[in-house]
Amino acid sequence: MVEHSTRSWASKLAAGVAVVFGVLTILSGGQALFGSAAMRDAAGDAVPFVLWFNFLSGFFYILAGIGIAMGRRWAARMAVYIAFAIAAVFALLGLHIWQGGAFEMRTVGAMTLRLIVWIIVATVAVRNFPMAR
Repeated sequence: MVEHSTRSWASKLAAGVAVVFGVLTILSGGQALFGSAAMRDAAGDAVPFVLWFNFLSGFFYILAGIGIAMGRRWAARMAVYIAFAIAAVFALLGLHIWQGGAFEMRTVGAMTLRLIVWIIVATVAVRNFPMAR
């Protein structure tokens, strides 16, 4: 009985984190992509493919968070896919940096945070709502 309430609490927290993270991602990415010239300049040497990926993925973060809150198994799978997609884009960012491309160190920090958060969200989701085939 206690295990069930712990799982419920953990999945609700993961869902809330996913939704809030998604909203913040859309807002910050939207400002860097569509904001005033000053906002775009403040982004510095933002890497365009990373910026677009992060902005668009924010919508999927929200969808996954809602699915987790509703206890949907597809949301667990989506959370895993999101974590893998972040890891893939992070690897591409590493390649971009290794090839001498301009970047902001805060982008590396943000991608690290995204990856850690989504590994945790995916782990909680999979433990609470095992992925069906």
